[in-house]
Amino acid sequence: MRWAEVSDDRRTLTVRDLMTTRVVTASPDDPVAYTAAAMVEQKVGSALIMQGRLLAGILTERDVLRAAASGSDLRSSPVSAWMTQDPEQASPETLAEDAIQLMLLHGFRHLPVLEAREVRGVVSLRDLAAIRIRRPAARA
Repeated sequence: MRWAEVSDDRRTLTVRDLMTTRVVTASPDDPVAYTAAAMVEQKVGSALIMQGRLLAGILTERDVLRAAASGSDLRSSPVSAWMTQDPEQASPETLAEDAIQLMLLHGFRHLPVLEAREVRGVVSLRDLAAIRIRRPAARA
């Protein structure tokens, strides 16, 4: 496979191809400590904060770190105090390159993926960066 062919493939990759469907969810009133523990257990860097079936916000590793540094009791501090409300989002059909650009321009590393207001997954900057790291095809 030539490099140009790989480059063309990358442009057609969508968020659906790269997102994870292993999503941690929490409600706005859940404690930060409880939500952070779920993130660690599931090995993900963010939790989607749901108000019923609707996305209300996102809590990320950075948010947990800010909460911890504040001296707040994370066992009683609600995620709503630390989450990003109404986060940017992508659809499963968003091009990978467009998602990368959105995340880099706004300085965040996790992007909820929604389709018709339903959460489908989360794509991270790490997921998107992985498309740039491909092993060369084995030579015959």
